[in-house]
Amino acid sequence: MVRTPKRRTHLVLATTVIALVAAVVAAAAVLASGSRSSAMVPPPRPPAKVDPGVVPLPDSAPVPTTSGMTAALAKAVADPNLGSLTGRVTDARSGQQIWEQRADVPMQPASTNKVLTAAAALLTLDRDARLTTVVQAADQTRMPGVVVLIGGGDPTLSAAPPTEETWYRDAARISDLAEQVRRSGITPTAVQVDISSYSGPDMAPGWDPADIGGGDIAPIQAVMLDAGRIQPTTLESRRSLTPALDAGRALAVALAVDPAKVTYAPGPAGGRQLASVQSAPLMERLRQMMNASDNVMAETIGREVAKATGRPMSFAGAVDAVIAKLAAEKIDVAGASLVDSSGLSVANLLTAKTLDGVVQEAAGPDKPALRPLLDLLPIAGGSGTLSDRFLDVDGKKSPAGWLRAKTGSLTKTNALAGIVTDTSGRVLTFAFLSNNAGFAGRTAIDALAGALRTCGCGGS
Repeated sequence: MVRTPKRRTHLVLATTVIALVAAVVAAAAVLASGSRSSAMVPPPRPPAKVDPGVVPLPDSAPVPTTSGMTAALAKAVADPNLGSLTGRVTDARSGQQIWEQRADVPMQPASTNKVLTAAAALLTLDRDARLTTVVQAADQTRMPGVVVLIGGGDPTLSAAPPTEETWYRDAARISDLAEQVRRSGITPTAVQVDISSYSGPDMAPGWDPADIGGGDIAPIQAVMLDAGRIQPTTLESRRSLTPALDAGRALAVALAVDPAKVTYAPGPAGGRQLASVQSAPLMERLRQMMNASDNVMAETIGREVAKATGRPMSFAGAVDAVIAKLAAEKIDVAGASLVDSSGLSVANLLTAKTLDGVVQEAAGPDKPALRPLLDLLPIAGGSGTLSDRFLDVDGKKSPAGWLRAKTGSLTKTNALAGIVTDTSGRVLTFAFLSNNAGFAGRTAIDALAGALRTCGCGGS
């Protein structure tokens, strides 16, 4: 009983000695300085000077001339690695077309198709909209203990523990659903999965099944785990063939139910709601879709647009909803022939005129609801799928930081659609589509877009 007081006494004595030493050192410093009142007070610093890094562009910056733009792009356009090229460049402020090359010819757009999906979502949906995943009890008279996981279109649901990061920011958790079910008073004996909110096939025409193993896509179902990723935090993880059943099995494990017995629900659950979780808001999901060129996210957001406009939540319903919304906003969609919302299919066709038209409307003064689209575009040399591109040009004329664009890449297809500020301070929108491209097709299309930054072809 005497050991504890001794340790406390030693602690007090040690603290006292440290305090005395500190006082002596401080007194010595004061005496050495010759001052007893202000020796420890630092001299005042000069006031800070404001030098903002973001400044407004001049209204007087000249609009490039068609002849000047044609000359500036001539060398890049002539690169045979571009294969079959279409494109258009427009003045963002006035909407005036500056340059075009077969801009009304339909081409494979690859992932620049996501520009249309994002635009339709911004024009149709609440930016704070969230997707809800629900667990309901089945009819307990016929199926006692059976609970049903009902998909609401959220592909980002995760089985990771609450404290563990997932690929998707603010993802809903299976563990949260399980905890709510446990508090409901029902003792689960089996789990079913209801994916009936989506209709039609879960793979689009023109998709290569090998892309599931390659990590580009998963079957699109109304509930998924980490967008079907086998490795939840890996960008290029191979995907699952059964993402909805995976979600049901994860819930079963969390509820101590046999995951091997998880099945699809034969019909509506019929019982009371036991649990629910919500996805991140639409704007966060759009950001993830555009920055990482997330195909699964694009397909599910397309279905949100379909639902909001009274169409089936299917590939066809989503495409119809997106095209119809843009057409209603007077955006030229002539020549558009789409089978998915992500651009992964080789059967998709879009024109440079349509793509540039969407970006121009976002940059122009007449459709403020579309303005957030510009913030969703990856930044050259800075973010998303452009983070490692446009880095080989030094100095003031480098496109890095000045160009933002949605990328598109398929076999022999490269595309860019976005916005750039030229060296005079004029903001331009553009879309370039390259099909049947050569081996260096990506660097060739980057050189073409980069030439817009260095054009120096403004009129008077």
